Amino acid sequence: MDVKDKDHILSLKVMRLTRPSLFMGLSIGCDARDLPGDHLNAEIRNDMGIPGGLPNTGVGQMLLLPQSFGNIYLGETFSCCLCVHNDTADVVREVSIKAVLQMSNQRLPLLGEDENELLHQLDGNGTINEVIQHEVKDIGTHILVCTVSYLSASNERQNFRKFFKFQVMKPLDVKTKFYNAEVRLLWII
Repeated sequence: MDVKDKDHILSLKVMRLTRPSLFMGLSIGCDARDLPGDHLNAEIRNDMGIPGGLPNTGVGQMLLLPQSFGNIYLGETFSCCLCVHNDTADVVREVSIKAVLQMSNQRLPLLGEDENELLHQLDGNGTINEVIQHEVKDIGTHILVCTVSYLSASNERQNFRKFFKFQVMKPLDVKTKFYNAEVRLLWII
C-alpha cells in the first residue's frame, strides 16, 4: 500500500511480509498447422511461468509475491516492512518512525516507543526500512497506526500519520452438538 501526502517530502509504504504462493503458467498448446498457427505457441514462449528454452514442457511454477494484506489468522505472526522514502534531493534529519497496533481492547506499541529512540538522517532519494513482527492473539479488527516525523531542510518539524486496517479471523471453527438419548433395556425371559 503506497501512501504519500502532497505536502510532505517523505512517502510511506507498508508491505506485509508473507510466504509467496505459486504462480501457474499457461498450459495450452497447438500445432503450427492449426488455425491459430504459431500465435498461441508464441504466447506460451513469452509466458513467464514456463521454463526458458522448454516451451512444450507444460505448466511451470514461479513464486508470486502477494499484492494485498490477504487473510490473517489467529495465532499467526503478523510481519510487515515499513519503508520511508525521501522523494527530494534534500537531506532530511531526525526521522523517526512509530508503529502502534490497535485492537478493540488494547494499544500495543511495535516500533519507536522507546525514549532512547534512534533518529535517522535520510539523504536525497534515500530509504529507511523497518521490519515489525507481532503474534496475533485477538480476533477482529486491527489497525496499524504508523507515524513519521522529521526535520525538513528548512528546520521545520513535520509529521504525518497513516492507518492500515485489517481483519484477524479464526483459523478453524469447530461446532459440536450433543444429544441426550435415553436407553431402555427390555428383558425378555
